[in-house]
Amino acid sequence: MATVNPWRPTEPSGRKLSIHVVTWNIASEAPPLDLNDLLQLNNQNLNLDMYVIGLQEMNCGIMSLLSDTAFEDPWSSFFMEVLSPLSFIKVSSVRMQGLLLLVFAKHQHLPFIQIISTKSIPTGLYGYWGNKGGVNICLKLYGYYVSIINCHLPPHMANNDQRLEHFDQILEMQNVGRHDIPNILDHDLILWFGDMNFRIEDFGLHFVRESIKNRCYADLWQKDQLNIAKRQDPLLREFQEGPLHFPPTYKFDKNSDNYDTSEKKRKPAWTDRILWRLKRQPHAGSYTPELPVPDFSLSLRSYISHMMYTISDHKPVSGTFDLEVNFWAAWHLAEEQLCWATSPNTPALDSNLKPVVFIPMITLMHEGLWTTENDILISYSSTPDFLSSSWDWIGLYKVGLRHINDYVSYVWVGDNQVSSSDGLNQVYISVNNIPETEDQFLLCYYSNSLQSVVGISNPFKIQPRAILQDDPLGEAQPRI
Repeated sequence: MATVNPWRPTEPSGRKLSIHVVTWNIASEAPPLDLNDLLQLNNQNLNLDMYVIGLQEMNCGIMSLLSDTAFEDPWSSFFMEVLSPLSFIKVSSVRMQGLLLLVFAKHQHLPFIQIISTKSIPTGLYGYWGNKGGVNICLKLYGYYVSIINCHLPPHMANNDQRLEHFDQILEMQNVGRHDIPNILDHDLILWFGDMNFRIEDFGLHFVRESIKNRCYADLWQKDQLNIAKRQDPLLREFQEGPLHFPPTYKFDKNSDNYDTSEKKRKPAWTDRILWRLKRQPHAGSYTPELPVPDFSLSLRSYISHMMYTISDHKPVSGTFDLEVNFWAAWHLAEEQLCWATSPNTPALDSNLKPVVFIPMITLMHEGLWTTENDILISYSSTPDFLSSSWDWIGLYKVGLRHINDYVSYVWVGDNQVSSSDGLNQVYISVNNIPETEDQFLLCYYSNSLQSVVGISNPFKIQPRAILQDDPLGEAQPRI
């Protein structure tokens, strides 16, 4: 038989990840009863893989903050309750006063998402108060660096220069910290969204409202402060945005679809925005002719507002993206690097090349038929470059878990190890820690050093305990 590489894909493959991004200034309100439209739960054609949700003006009163410190805040709990039955797990979150950023992913993607850092950047009150600023989650997604930023910039028409200063400040502060994280401008993808508070210049209130009424947005776009800034600032110009084919999302009377009718009568504006920036890829000419260019591209599928929600003076905005990752190109790249390492005559590779992570670091297997009568034996193998820790653990979860701490039971890998040989390890879970239910379960391997899930099993069932029941003839019969 020919030698088979167990890590090699059986056929050329690529992966398209669908990411749904939401930004909403919720004006300290509680979640409404139905967010299906915002989360696009009624759109069966989307087949989403990740949710990225950014909220501004969360209730940050003293009692609310104390409660949210001890328990999940109402919005996080709401999103977890809605998304967990659909196999979405909360991967990470970060909060700074009224700013909240949440990342959810379907469970099969967990071994390929590594949370690198979470960060808060206050810019209010001379940079010390977190009512304005940004929160950031930096992660590795299938081997690529992705930086996600939710921000709330200064309000009012006259503060445009201050908004741009805060934008730059948030960007610069991403580079303060760990030395093993690339400069944020070297990240493969930046998703930046929030209540940016940019306004519409020059035109009066009557003209703006009539233009909105007649759906004539072109003149308003030209005077949008963010669009003007992008025409003048080369760095800001690198951030892309979809077309604004929806009416301005601020400012509305609460519990209505009417723009501001108060005495101030604030002028409507597109304050709520979603931007993205892809790192410039090396030219194809820098690769060998036989080597495909690793494919990492982002395309916008939709960019819309959700006008039916009236709890806030802002309307939420969402963007749905397709992220293309070509695993087959990554495999050829890995082969090319191996050839280079073993043959001195092979031309040197471009230093920017890197293989995409397309296999999990840990492969989990449950042994045989699992029942609640015996200890469960778990086998797992690891990739050669994985460094285990005595603090690593394997969790047993019910399918539909909300987050990684939602385990039914767990074991320390080192303490419960049964055997280890040729890259195959075995641990056990005591029968006393196995619930007797008809639910489906998952196993997750959590790496303490990487602070991330690095392996996940397929769903399975655990057979309940056999109970002996006497029959009418007095003979004991097994019953499940």
